[in-house]
Amino acid sequence: MAALLEQRSPAPRPLATPAVLRAAALDAVRKLHPRRMLRNPVMFTVEVGSAFTLVLFAHALATGRGDAPPSFILAVSLGLWFTVLFANFAEAVAEGRGKAQADALRRARREVIAVRLAAPSREAAREEVPAPRLRTGDLVLVEAGATIPADGEVVEGMSSVDESAITGESAPVIRESGGDRSAVTGGTRILSDWIVVRVTAEPGSSFLDRMISMVEGARRQKTPSEIALDILLAGLTIVFLLATATLLPFSVHAVRASGQGAPVGLTVLVALLVCLIPTTIGGLLSAIGIAGMDRMIQANVIATSGRAVEAAGDVDVLLLDKTGTITLGNRQAAAFLPVRGVSERELAGAAQLASVADETPEGRSIVVLAKERHGLRAPHLEPGTSFQAFTAQTRMSGVDLGDRSLRKGAVDAVARFVASLGATLPAEVQAIADDVARRGATPLAVADGRRALGVIELKDVVKGGIRERFAELRRMGIRTVMVTGDNPLTAASIAAEAGVDEFLAEATPERKLAIIREWQARGHLVAMTGDGTNDAPALAQADVAVAMNTGTQAAKEAGNMVDLDSNPTKLIQIVEIGKQLLMTRGALTTFSLANDVAKYFAILPAAFALTYPGLRALDVMRLHSPESAILSAVVFNALVIVGLIPLALRGIAFRPAPAAVTLRRNVLLYGAGGLAVPFAGIKLIDLALAALHLV
Repeated sequence: MAALLEQRSPAPRPLATPAVLRAAALDAVRKLHPRRMLRNPVMFTVEVGSAFTLVLFAHALATGRGDAPPSFILAVSLGLWFTVLFANFAEAVAEGRGKAQADALRRARREVIAVRLAAPSREAAREEVPAPRLRTGDLVLVEAGATIPADGEVVEGMSSVDESAITGESAPVIRESGGDRSAVTGGTRILSDWIVVRVTAEPGSSFLDRMISMVEGARRQKTPSEIALDILLAGLTIVFLLATATLLPFSVHAVRASGQGAPVGLTVLVALLVCLIPTTIGGLLSAIGIAGMDRMIQANVIATSGRAVEAAGDVDVLLLDKTGTITLGNRQAAAFLPVRGVSERELAGAAQLASVADETPEGRSIVVLAKERHGLRAPHLEPGTSFQAFTAQTRMSGVDLGDRSLRKGAVDAVARFVASLGATLPAEVQAIADDVARRGATPLAVADGRRALGVIELKDVVKGGIRERFAELRRMGIRTVMVTGDNPLTAASIAAEAGVDEFLAEATPERKLAIIREWQARGHLVAMTGDGTNDAPALAQADVAVAMNTGTQAAKEAGNMVDLDSNPTKLIQIVEIGKQLLMTRGALTTFSLANDVAKYFAILPAAFALTYPGLRALDVMRLHSPESAILSAVVFNALVIVGLIPLALRGIAFRPAPAAVTLRRNVLLYGAGGLAVPFAGIKLIDLALAALHLV
């Protein structure tokens, strides 16, 4: 369970290093270019207002005829400029974290000389060419110590490969022709032997190039939800802009009609506009999206788009492979089941001896179980002892000790061994084996020469804590479907033990694709993992498709995420990160819209105190003066973005719960907080300004 939780939550890292912060500060200034600011209508409006108030300050200073004292206009202008800079800084910090990781990946990419072959054989004619000149379909030979020049698939040979530059894992991996472990990545290094690789990616479009681009956000496109929220924020900005623009003529008319007071000034109107529009979420929206992808990268998952990360948060059906995801991946010895007249200890001792020469995980688990259950250790064996290693052909292993011949293996294989000695396997052994098979486990028979001793039960071991994880997903409204090639009986047994909602037994590529389409036709969003070429159609169909880095190139191309750790269980963590992104965006949007209400109570009475004296009743905070109220609201508007940057980058705490419960909690917490915090913040700033005699 501890290991599972450790894998679920990557070690936290600092929000930013000093180097990233310094670079972000400079980048925040560069982002002030109007062409870049136009991408964010809300903050572009604030920038225009900042420049306009700066012009008003220069005019008031030069002519002495401003609509307010030059010092007040300058203070408002600086507050607006800082609002824009802090918003740019939030985005720059989020991008800077990704750029730091991209630089590390670039160091893994180096110019290499490739050995191009004329045919898919090590003995074929060869020529040396720079890696950038390689094209899709070219064949290259890579030998021990050399760097793989481009993405491709192994067509001949087998080798251990160091992929630590990409995955961060120091342990080498095996790559060989055929099967689902044939894909290799340019920039990784061969440690032993040799392989012939068929190039599958043009220069500049390799997996490493795409990783670098995605990590640093160069190709990050806005997701549908971001676009929709941008449109909403832009619409609110236009509405408040029109409303603010009409206030000046109304103010002038009111003063003329009453013959007293003074019309509202342009500086105050600009400050009012900036405090009315949703600047908080407008300034943080981009940083939230970038940070979501960054959290995926921290989990060693490369998402090909922000859309994939967002879709992960909306997933409500998970397709999970049994082997390696729900179970440990290797069958383990679970019980010794002796026949009548044989003790369990005797069966365990014979099984242990017969498994000494069995190097498979199943054989090792039998030795371990005998030691754990009965304290048995392998005895000292006399010279001349003959071991029979386990092979796929015999499906048995054993040992010959003088006149004793101990064998352990598949029931039919042991039956043939006993028959070769002139005996038959008792019906009791077959009955025990049938009972084990009905429970979804695998039976192995044990014999001491002509005498059958009993059966060993092997079963897929469900990972510790996985049942609790599935229960959490169920509370979140996510349905889990186990996919396995096992027969329905075995699949049902594992599904019941693991606690999944459904299972698909005897799965084929066609059945995987069909079940995804069925769920999608009912309006569900489906996520799945895969690593083989046969998984590619289903990965292409799934809404969130996580390809394993150890898998084939076809699987990587079909998926919209690549798990560098090749850990199928990561799919659960990916869904949680996606949900955290959506929750963070929703919570900060709620907070932003709520805190605007408090700013209305601060700035509206101050802005129109002279024009409409009755509005003074709204001054519930009893601020020091109209100028202090306006400046306090502007300063708070800038500082609240700074205060929320850590939350935008880290994301709000994720707790497995139904969507309705999460929504209710966040609305209460961030909605109520959005109302309360500005009242306290603006009042404190007002007291500070008054104490320092700045207004």
